Amino acid sequence: MKNKHKIFCAGVLAVMSVITSCTKILEEQPRSLYDPNFFESERGIMGGVTSQYAHLRWIYGQAYYYNTTLTGTDEATYGQQADQNFLVMDLSGRAEMNSENSRADAIWGVCFSNINTANGIIEKAPLVEGISEAIIAEAHFFRAFDYFLLVQTFGGVPLDLGSGELVFNTSTSRTSVRNTVPEVYTRAIFPDLKLAVEELPEVGRVVGGVTKTLARLYLAKAYLTYAWWLENPNDIPTYPEAARVDPDGHDANWYFQQAYNVAVEGIESPGPFALQETFYDVHVATNDRNNELLLFADHTETSEFYNAGSLTYGGGGAPENFASWMLTWNYTDIRSSSSNSNWIPMNSVLREAAQPLGRPWVRMAPTIGVIQNTFADKQNDSRYDGTFTTVYRGNWDKSDVSGPVYNANFLLVNPGDAILTFLDDEPSQEIDFKNDVYQSNMGAGVLPGRSDFVVGPSNISRRVYPGIWKLGPYRTDSNGGLGEPNAASTRPFNIAKFSELYFVAAEAAVKGASGNYSARELVNVIRARAGKWRWSNNGNEEKIQDNSAAMVAATPATIDINYILAERSREYYGEGYRWYDLIRTQKWNELASTYQIGGPNIGDRTPITFERDIKPFHYLRPIPLGQLDAMESGKEGYQNPGYN
Repeated sequence: MKNKHKIFCAGVLAVMSVITSCTKILEEQPRSLYDPNFFESERGIMGGVTSQYAHLRWIYGQAYYYNTTLTGTDEATYGQQADQNFLVMDLSGRAEMNSENSRADAIWGVCFSNINTANGIIEKAPLVEGISEAIIAEAHFFRAFDYFLLVQTFGGVPLDLGSGELVFNTSTSRTSVRNTVPEVYTRAIFPDLKLAVEELPEVGRVVGGVTKTLARLYLAKAYLTYAWWLENPNDIPTYPEAARVDPDGHDANWYFQQAYNVAVEGIESPGPFALQETFYDVHVATNDRNNELLLFADHTETSEFYNAGSLTYGGGGAPENFASWMLTWNYTDIRSSSSNSNWIPMNSVLREAAQPLGRPWVRMAPTIGVIQNTFADKQNDSRYDGTFTTVYRGNWDKSDVSGPVYNANFLLVNPGDAILTFLDDEPSQEIDFKNDVYQSNMGAGVLPGRSDFVVGPSNISRRVYPGIWKLGPYRTDSNGGLGEPNAASTRPFNIAKFSELYFVAAEAAVKGASGNYSARELVNVIRARAGKWRWSNNGNEEKIQDNSAAMVAATPATIDINYILAERSREYYGEGYRWYDLIRTQKWNELASTYQIGGPNIGDRTPITFERDIKPFHYLRPIPLGQLDAMESGKEGYQNPGYN
């Protein structure tokens, strides 16, 4: 195994931040490495367990890994300022993916070093006085969590890191042997998660700590994913090669049923977890760490030490949370006028550390299909409004700019007014994109009587598109100004939600599992919630409206996998679920092989159709080149086919 697996790199990962409003927090003492003796004390064991939470920040919010979960799916393509990291993932002819440029490398070393830390805790903790079974169960959960992420991404991976299968490794090993997918699931993931379900408490030991409900969600997801792997409906190859036979003698249907059963147990015995009343409540920054969230990679604005990153400037690297920059276009190029008779350009929308805005990198963009099809119902369903920033409002008053400001049609606008709007639907009147008098420098258009420039749903491009509101930054220390918009987000990055239990059970039901709830009933719990509004981001105003009945009535009488996937995209758009959803169900090529979007230049409003060359071998990412380079033996046959 790669040399760095002998030292436990998770030890240097900054551990979860202090949450000042809570009394139960994780204490942090970063370390450069762990030696075997470190795990022979209570303090050492607890330090190792704390590092398990810390390693999440090197994965979730890490934008290059985030890119691998979305770019190339039906949710996202590359944006106007994309570099090779993003072009390669799109599979649309701009670059060929290989072991050197695939950014799935972001998880390889992080996960294995954390797995070895978990091995050390599991092996040593029973010998240490004062360490409960529940504490050890946290390590079991995280070991399974990492192996589940790896096996979905790369196929079979090593269970032996140099000292034996699932054994704490303390010496350099420059060879490695990959286990098969069934071995990884049945020897590591399932046993660890079943133990975690038994031993973890209902209420987390600390804020954001792992719980019985979280373990049930991951056990259900692992059963569901493995069931699809056994079924293999589209004959997607696996590696290392292995018969699609379960070592324990169960078939795919059995695992689909287990996924259903465990997910329903989680729904019926939720502990302190529940659905938030509205979709908006799940994502609004003022309600972070709410009780729908089962796991998150935490950050804080109160301390750079506990935040594990600068509070004033983000460098664009882990463990910072900078994922939201990628789906944020350069709205700061928007111009209004300081005159109402002659167009004198001025900046009216400034970069701000606020949830609708944040730091633009323009590396990724939603496709037109996302706007027009995934979120077709923008009136009843609150999830489009709760996902995207569709209205960019003037905030020049938070800088040193003063005086009257004029916008489209030379109409006066005030701070907080709409300057540029992405329309929900194509307007009945034709948008005037020439607007020779009041010229939008972003290629937006004008409608009569409106003071905001507008962009229709079919006019989005790689350069101009709705931004990702749900992941946007939030600071309480901006003091009425623009704050620190160049810093990485100090919000937690959400990883697991209580709502997903409903989707896992529904998907299993579509695949034949049976129980007290049908797939339609389960999905309608989420759809009913999506119909409830309490705030409109688009209107920037309170909106008390309940469209639950309409949402439920619109659900097809019989739903299929494609409908489940569409609902998952509406619920989790831009959160890093999509590639895993598409490869699990083997729907990637069917749903994402073509897409439409405008070009990269100002005024590129005409939809262009792009095709992706998604081959069966792409359903696994390449083993990173760094891993292969570190091996002295065992290289031959180690790489996934198609990437040699």
